[in-house]
Amino acid sequence: MNHTVVVIGGGYGGSMVAKALDAEADVVLVDPRDAFVHSAGSLRALAQPDWAGNIFFPYGTLLTRGTVIRDRAASVDPRGVTLASGGRVEADHLVLATGSSYSYPGKPTADARDDALDDLRRTHKELAGAQHVLITGAGPVGLELAGEIKDAWPHKHVTVVDPGTELLPGFRADVRADLHRQLDELGVRLRLGSRLTTPPTSGPGRSRRSPSRPPTERTSPPTSGSGPTGCASTATTSRTAGSRRPRHAAGPRHRDLAVEGYDHVYAIGDLTDVAEAKMALHATRHAEVVARNISARLRGEQPTATYRPSPDPVILLPLGPRGGVGQFPSPDGPVAVPVSTVSEYKGADLGIARYAELFGKEKTDA
Repeated sequence: MNHTVVVIGGGYGGSMVAKALDAEADVVLVDPRDAFVHSAGSLRALAQPDWAGNIFFPYGTLLTRGTVIRDRAASVDPRGVTLASGGRVEADHLVLATGSSYSYPGKPTADARDDALDDLRRTHKELAGAQHVLITGAGPVGLELAGEIKDAWPHKHVTVVDPGTELLPGFRADVRADLHRQLDELGVRLRLGSRLTTPPTSGPGRSRRSPSRPPTERTSPPTSGSGPTGCASTATTSRTAGSRRPRHAAGPRHRDLAVEGYDHVYAIGDLTDVAEAKMALHATRHAEVVARNISARLRGEQPTATYRPSPDPVILLPLGPRGGVGQFPSPDGPVAVPVSTVSEYKGADLGIARYAELFGKEKTDA
């Protein structure tokens, strides 16, 4: 008898788990979108709308045997998920992969691919017509956005404002120094230790228009953090039904990413309370561990895969396709990554090829 594995959320981790278990179980993937969004490419999609189609991969090509349900999870309990449409999916194994929200354009907000593309093209038009661009937030997303804008429009004025006093706190000093150098060479103006005293008169991605000044300044949204998605909050609500935080009482060397008290329920990606940055890289590593553990249970074996967070922060921060900085862990501690490696592994195509392979699709041009 086949077991049913329900995966709630088709982002980086959820899609990988669903794909990995497709041949072994009856996989049901639940997500409100009609396509996977490679959100790491959304900033380039904003600056290069003809390229934007590359970041969307329809879920119909992900699974061979399994089922994709386009819906939201209204509530989750250890036995399955109740959908917003009123339907119910029972689960033998449950994976919570609801991800997080992020200010547009860090992540497209529309559920339909065509609507998301329209949003990106509309914002691109606003951006193209602006002489000055203000980005609030000097985290990796804000800085990457600045790099994409300067790559597309080298002469556009870009200012990044952040109340913090340094870039990439916690990373190597030489990585941070190189980042400052590259931003300076690009002509990106940093206003660290500063904050806006009043909010912009225009909304995120909109030009400022007033009778006394032409529409020459575009404001970006805050780019300094993320929060749980609506679906993730339903998982939190369902704690009263027995779903709790991922276990870590045994310590990080023994994490199996199961929800405390329920060996058949797992949490991965941004939803977890693992002490690490919320990144696609980590979500995919979570997915590998959970897929191996569920696969073992499907065979009647005890799961043995564990997840151990990196002791040092990791980053690949491209500034356009040819620039950027990075830091990787090593046995001797964190090491700076040369710009050629940043470009090869992320900047050149932002990892599109990997997801084209996962979804069995060729890259598109629009």
